[in-house]
Amino acid sequence: MERGLYLLGYQTEAASGEERKFLREGFGAADLRELPLENLDALAAEVRELITKVVGENGGHLGSSLGSVELCVALLRKFNPLEDRIVFDVGHQSYPYKILSDRLDRFHTLRAQGGVSGFPRRAESPFDHFDTGHSSTSISAALGYAKARDLLGQKHHVVAVVGDAALINGLAFEALNHVKETQTRLIIVLNDNKHSISPRVGGFATMLARLSASTSYNKIKFAIKECCRALPKGDALEKALESIRDQIKTLVKPQNVFDELDINYWGPFDGHNIGEAEMIFDLAQRYDRPVLLHFSTVKGKGFPEAERNPTKYHQVAPRVEREIPKARTWSDAAAGVVEELAQADGRVVCLTAAMETGTRLENFRVRFPGRFFDVGIAESHMLTLAAGMAAGGLRPWVFIYSTFLQRAMDQLAHDIALQNLPVVLMVDRAGLVGADGETHQGLLDVSWGRAVPNVEIYAPTDEPSLRQITTHAANRQGPTLVRYPRGPLSDVLYTGREPLGPVLTRPGEEWLLVGHGVTVHTLLEARERAARAGGLPVPAVVDLRRLKPLDMDFIDEILKSYSTVVVAEESYLVGGVGEAIASRASETGAAVVVRRLGAPDLFVPHGSAAQQREFCGLTAERVLNCGMGLRAIHTA
Repeated sequence: MERGLYLLGYQTEAASGEERKFLREGFGAADLRELPLENLDALAAEVRELITKVVGENGGHLGSSLGSVELCVALLRKFNPLEDRIVFDVGHQSYPYKILSDRLDRFHTLRAQGGVSGFPRRAESPFDHFDTGHSSTSISAALGYAKARDLLGQKHHVVAVVGDAALINGLAFEALNHVKETQTRLIIVLNDNKHSISPRVGGFATMLARLSASTSYNKIKFAIKECCRALPKGDALEKALESIRDQIKTLVKPQNVFDELDINYWGPFDGHNIGEAEMIFDLAQRYDRPVLLHFSTVKGKGFPEAERNPTKYHQVAPRVEREIPKARTWSDAAAGVVEELAQADGRVVCLTAAMETGTRLENFRVRFPGRFFDVGIAESHMLTLAAGMAAGGLRPWVFIYSTFLQRAMDQLAHDIALQNLPVVLMVDRAGLVGADGETHQGLLDVSWGRAVPNVEIYAPTDEPSLRQITTHAANRQGPTLVRYPRGPLSDVLYTGREPLGPVLTRPGEEWLLVGHGVTVHTLLEARERAARAGGLPVPAVVDLRRLKPLDMDFIDEILKSYSTVVVAEESYLVGGVGEAIASRASETGAAVVVRRLGAPDLFVPHGSAAQQREFCGLTAERVLNCGMGLRAIHTA
């Protein structure tokens, strides 16, 4: 490994200029369990070095994974994930786990097409037990695994590893609330890299863990319960003894929400002390009830810049993207437009679900602190909160990634659209997003949104059309969804004075290319290539702009005017506008061939955005192939 690895504009020193001592080809969980305790800190340093190098090249979630190295080491030494079930929440913290299980030799392919996923995936490895990517699913999934174990008469351990703010989501609270009713053994590992839930009380945290897991203690507890049940009014005596026990526990540690939910709480412990973590895992394995183990860690551990600025280094772009000169992005433009609206209208408020930086709302928060609401990872709550604000007379603008809007579709339909409230959804990262892969593609908002009454859906093609659409949304008395892609703004095509609905962007003959958003630029490229190559009619290009409601008079006219219509969209074909146009052609008996390009009926795998467009056929070459039948007619 080269010394002085240059990463992200900062100089980091490799732990050693020599060959790696532990992480050699084929190293895995079995080898990890054979290492003496005194070697584990050095191993952890090597794991951090490898994560920093690969993420610096490929991009990915840096800070959380650097902070979870020791926890992953201890987990893999004290549990056997080929038998036990370890479920990571989100997956931001799972890189050390991947390296130390069976993916060391492939880790350099992280987030690359055909390589290791940035999130746990069952299809990738037998060590991964649940596909994750969205927050707060781990406790529910682990609880399901635990009940399956019980009902099937099995004995293995089930562990949920939750952290990175995932615990505040409603889904996590629903699962915690259900734990008591399931009457099952479950280990919840809380990786707390920012806030403590309760302070450590000297050595009592360790003492209580030892006591709770003691075989003798549990035998005595069982014997007392049996004796109580055999006595007259034994139930009342048992409850009295439990009350005394709880009062004693309250004297030695503060009451907390987990104890109230009948989940025994141990901690907090040092999440970077492997020996202590292993001891606590040993005790938890001998415990006969649900237990939450609270570990405090440092996000970005071992990389000083990431420790000082955990938000900036939560996720890192690939090196090739960092080398591209900074350009104004769709997120920048969308946030800027709403800032202007807020300046002019005191009713305008902004809401986001832990995505202030991702949606570029930092400046809005500074300028209008009383009108900015970051609800944390709580998308469902955010949409209903926005509905209440709108009903109360405000003009809420909700900034949300397309993939996370999926978590709040009922609130969109039931709480916003049903009441026809003026909430504007600024749907960022719509379309294909690249290396984050299946769990983060923004491909469902069109198909789902078009099915919801009262909602209007728009897809701007450049900044002028974005401004035109948001101005319309600001004055509308119902819900509006504005979808825009990840990345730099597209080339300007319009003045901002065009009709709000479909626009004939370029004239042509015989065949027509129809798109919305970024696909319009692909269609224009196809048209230019057709014009240069000759032998093929030069197609017309239409930008739909408004995806719901579709202008059916316009659709009917184009279906009568062209022999072939090609519809391209960065959304699913099922439920997309191409499907609607093809259905209209069938209903009206139009003598036209409708070809549709878009995401097929599957989850699009990770890779670069360009590779994903190739995978979905959203390329200029594929568009031209749709007109090949016209070439023969044109050259005859």
